[in-house]
Amino acid sequence: MTHEDGSTSEKAAERESIYNEFVGLLARHDQSIRRFVRSLLPSREGVDDVMQEMALECWKKFDEFSPAGPDTSSEEFVRWACVIARYKTLSWQRDKARDRLVFRERVVEQLAQAAMVNLDQQERERRAIEMCLNKLPADQRRLVLSVYSPGESIAMIATETGEKARRLYSKVNSLRKLLLECVTGQIMGDVEHG
Repeated sequence: MTHEDGSTSEKAAERESIYNEFVGLLARHDQSIRRFVRSLLPSREGVDDVMQEMALECWKKFDEFSPAGPDTSSEEFVRWACVIARYKTLSWQRDKARDRLVFRERVVEQLAQAAMVNLDQQERERRAIEMCLNKLPADQRRLVLSVYSPGESIAMIATETGEKARRLYSKVNSLRKLLLECVTGQIMGDVEHG
């Protein structure tokens, strides 16, 4: 192998690593970005088109994306992608201007501002839920999440542990109340300190 081949394979490996990082961020935050785009359009029509255009544009400009630090890269990626999505939405709207259900640019801008605030709130809530769930012992966390996880169920946990399903449902309700208090406290603490 020549030096040039080594350099080429290193560049290819680096490019693949960057691509994998991009795809991971995009996949992880697809629903948040999709909700943002959906909030800017008068109907579901166009959401997939805008998402596709946004993803292509984000990939083209991913070299320009530079998060402030490893802890904030996810959050910053969503905000960055949403800015691009806003422009792609406006472009899509202009292309569909003959349709009477298309919002004016001013309305899209106002919706985008409101959606960004909502995005921040959703991110605070997600972090608070994650933090509060991590405070629970593993068995309690599994019990709470079993209600929302495919392939898991309270009946299955009852069979594994020998406890009655009714008792486990009661535990889930108690844990939900504790989580709600924890999440509410966490969010209030963030608002006061942030």
